[in-house]
Amino acid sequence: MIVRTLEECRDSSRLVASQTWDSTRMLLKDDNMGFSFHITRIFAGTETHIWYKHHLESVYCIRGSGEIETIVDGKVYPIEPGTLYVLDKNDEHYLRAFEELEVACVFNPPLTGLEVHDKDGVYPAADSERQS
Repeated sequence: MIVRTLEECRDSSRLVASQTWDSTRMLLKDDNMGFSFHITRIFAGTETHIWYKHHLESVYCIRGSGEIETIVDGKVYPIEPGTLYVLDKNDEHYLRAFEELEVACVFNPPLTGLEVHDKDGVYPAADSERQS
């Protein structure tokens, strides 16, 4: 059994930060569950370009407000507590936070914990040795 608290994970190397977000990676590839689980905060007033070419992600909003805009068609979807969105087609998008968003995220394949977005908003492929 694996038992971890958000607080203990935030006080460890499992907290990964960028200029627009931080992500507490509570469950990772080396936990051997076939997916990873994260609690992520998107900072208020920011826009992040994201394109998970190599991963599928589901995101559930716990608190805050914002929107997601899919780049291929320009559709904009509001995000508020209780909203789930699923990037089931490796959707390239902009994520905007009007106020700080706190979201729960699941990735398949699972992340190792070291990933950050590259210049195109992409995380490396799961079998890539370079993770940043």
